[in-house]
Amino acid sequence: MSAPHFTILKNRAALSISGDDALSFLQGLVSNDVERASESRAIWAAFLTPQGKFLHEFMIVGLPGRLILDCEADRRDDLLTRLKRFRMRSKVEIEEDNSLTIAAAWGENQPSSYALSSDPGAAAQIDGGVVFRDPRLADAGLRLIAAPDTLEQSLRSAGFIETDQAQYDAHRIALGLPDGSRDLEVEKALLLENGFDELGGVDFQKGCYIGQELTARTHYRALIKKRLIPVAIDGEAPAPGTTLTVDGKDAGEMKTSSGARGLALVRLATWRSASDGLLTGGSAKLRPKPNPWMKLPVEAET
Repeated sequence: MSAPHFTILKNRAALSISGDDALSFLQGLVSNDVERASESRAIWAAFLTPQGKFLHEFMIVGLPGRLILDCEADRRDDLLTRLKRFRMRSKVEIEEDNSLTIAAAWGENQPSSYALSSDPGAAAQIDGGVVFRDPRLADAGLRLIAAPDTLEQSLRSAGFIETDQAQYDAHRIALGLPDGSRDLEVEKALLLENGFDELGGVDFQKGCYIGQELTARTHYRALIKKRLIPVAIDGEAPAPGTTLTVDGKDAGEMKTSSGARGLALVRLATWRSASDGLLTGGSAKLRPKPNPWMKLPVEAET
């Protein structure tokens, strides 16, 4: 069994939303049911264009008196600006919180030091912060948001060993989990092409939110033609954005990779037409390996 590891996610940062209207404010903007987010529960959600295309993804969890968004560090200013446009008369404060650091922790032999249920998203408060199970998938492990010293001390005391971002990327890529705009093209990606349905990032029963119409129509009419899928790479990993082919036909696009594993946005019908099941990207051959949680359509058109 693998040792439990953690890494500080330097590509993620915290955004704080507080005030009497914090829940209702976010509820009308994002893809998931924000009323489920609390000090004991984390959710995963996305903020979309009015046309239903991806802008931002984040995890939402409660700390006393506020909600924390675990979002992309390099794009936090953009998210902050976009959210403030909708504040109007809402009693809500939206601020960057640079006092908090975000970490991921995982491993087959994971310590049981944190009193969490096995449910994805289950959360518990720690000193000045919060620990929660990744709300997307139980196998993804834990997420922690706290002051840097508190966070590292807590993880080391619990028996986790620090490792680098590449090891975490290999872990999440093997599970088929996207990482923000590294894997989802801004203003182009559709949530349901990237697992938001199966991974609990969209709620089809909640009230209206920005981009809801296209997301719901795609779901109910089964219009999925492409999917983000883990790939085993034989050769040099293609750079993100590289077009993948089958017999010279466009079969998708390469996304992030770590070692011999990667994620690719695959055109399902074109891939299924390949006699050997392989895609070509540069000098490499790639074999898509859908995860058990993925519900791929039986047939799909290019």
